[in-house]
Order: sequence, then C-alpha cells, then structure tokens
Amino acid sequence: MARDGAPSASLERLESEVRARRAAVAALEESVRSVIVGQQGVIREVLLALLAGGHTLLEGVPGLGKTLLIRTIAQSLDLEFSRIQFTPDLMPADIIGTMVIVEDERGGREFRFQKGPIFGNIILADEINRATPKTQSALLEAMEESSVTVARTTHRLTAPFYVLATQNPLEMEGTYPLPEAQLDRFLFKVQVKTGGLSELTQILDRTTGSSTITVSKVAAAEDVLGARELVREIVVSDAVKEMIGKIVLATHPESKEAPDAVKRFVKYGASPRGAQAIALSGKALAFLKGRYNVAPDDVREVARPALRHRLLLNFEGEAEGVDRDDLVRQVLERVS
Repeated sequence: MARDGAPSASLERLESEVRARRAAVAALEESVRSVIVGQQGVIREVLLALLAGGHTLLEGVPGLGKTLLIRTIAQSLDLEFSRIQFTPDLMPADIIGTMVIVEDERGGREFRFQKGPIFGNIILADEINRATPKTQSALLEAMEESSVTVARTTHRLTAPFYVLATQNPLEMEGTYPLPEAQLDRFLFKVQVKTGGLSELTQILDRTTGSSTITVSKVAAAEDVLGARELVREIVVSDAVKEMIGKIVLATHPESKEAPDAVKRFVKYGASPRGAQAIALSGKALAFLKGRYNVAPDDVREVARPALRHRLLLNFEGEAEGVDRDDLVRQVLERVS
C-alpha cells in the first residue's frame, strides 16, 4: 500500500495478474471436471501439485480414469503429452533417449542424440512399479533437476514438466516397489477410488452413448508457469511454518510429540521434503482460494497427500496393515 492509503501501481498489477492466472486455472479445473466423473478431490490434488511444481503418484486399480485425467489436463493446456508404459523389460534409454548414428548431407556419419518420451510436458509413467529399479531411477534426475544427462551432455526439459506416475495396489506379482528415495521425490501421493452409483451411471452415459466430449484448449503453458511464480509469493507466517514443522517432526517415532500409533508402527517419518511439500501445496491451495497467505486449514487439507507416502512402517505396522492416512490424522490431531 502507498503512504496515502491508495493501492500502489505494482500492487494493482499483481492483483490483476493473480485474477488472470486464477481464472485460467479455474477454467482448467472446469475443463477436467467436464470430462472426469466424480473424483473431485483427485482433480484438485493433481492440480495443486501442478501449481506447486511437483510430481504426483496416483494409486488405484485399473479403469478409474487415471490416464484420461492426465490426458485431459494436457489437452486443456495444449501441452505435449507422453505416455510411458513401464514393463519389466523397459530400459533407461527407452525413457530418456539414446545416441544414434546418422548420416549427414555430405555422406559422413555422426552421433546424434535421439530424444526419448521423457521430453514432453505432461508425462504419464503408467504402472511405474512394473519396471526394474534401474529403469525407475532414470526418472530421478528428470524429476529432480528437470534435465537428463546422456554421454556427459545435459539436456534441459521444456517447462512445465509434470510427471504423473500410476501404480496398481492390488496386483503385486512381478512388481518392484518404489524405493523410499524415489517416493520422496513425489510431492503428492493421490488415492484414486471407485465412485458411487451416481458416478457409475454418469460414466455409462458419457462413454456408451453416441455423443463424445471434446476437450479444447482453455489455458496455456504461460498460465501455469505464471501461476507457479505467483504461488511462490504466497505468504507463510511464522506460526504456520512452526505448525508444519511440528507436523513433520510428529511423524518420527522418536519425537516426544509423536502419537502413540506413530511410536508403535512407524520406522521412519517424513523428511524435510515433506515439510516443503506441505508448504508449497498449501500455498497453491491458498492461491486457488483467492488468498495471499496460507491458513492452518490449508495445511490440514494437504497434509495427507503430502505425507502418506513418506511414512515408512516397521514390521509390526506392515503386518497389521496400518493405514498411513489414519496415522497422519492422529498427527494432525496431536499438533492441533
């Protein structure tokens, strides 16, 4: 604010940009909802991760529309969509690309880098837990650094770069569970569940009739990148930072603030990346709600998808099938 109480020109420009970016994100969310039946929470969490600049792990049985959701986001933004089907025989070069020999105009031969499917904007890593750890690790640099290195040359990936990986929780034969180091690189783990009767009937109406729903561009890559910059400007007060810190510390069994269930069933708690995930996604949620600061309710809303995959259960916890979401709920109750 200016000294005379009138809004400064820079503040007016900021508010105008915020309105424009929020309108673009709202149009994107509405476009996705026009195609995907139900799954309101899933859509919101996937978009929060997109705005926060993170990546998402989607867990659910086949046939729930995970691929359709991801493809719709790409079409609504007119971004390049790549689908990588992970299988046991998939190699790292099948993802990032490889050096090939090509013939130039003068008949000579030279090595050139042939880009793999990772060079897209919206990347679907389908059934990621079916590939070997070596192949899974090929995503690590791309997810963390937004680049890949081949033959000592680093190739930057085009922004926005958003990886959405899927895994089937039921079919465990022939799968390789993701190591904790890679799980920690996903901002969110989103649970995709079967809808109710009304959702199922709507799906039948939309998919078995003669008419089809077309998806058109409603926003651009610049809107996403601009929104990400604005999300970073959202304020997190010292009190909310302390709340986030207490939540993360309470996931560690050796902490005096940890609930009894955490002390009994958890081997390792969330890393500092968990705190970063809560803060960034909390900022994204505040942005969507039209606020310039993160509220405690924002923190509570994003805590489950940000922490559920960061709690490593001990033997007793695994044997009893402890629900990680319930552990996060008890942590939130304890901190509150």
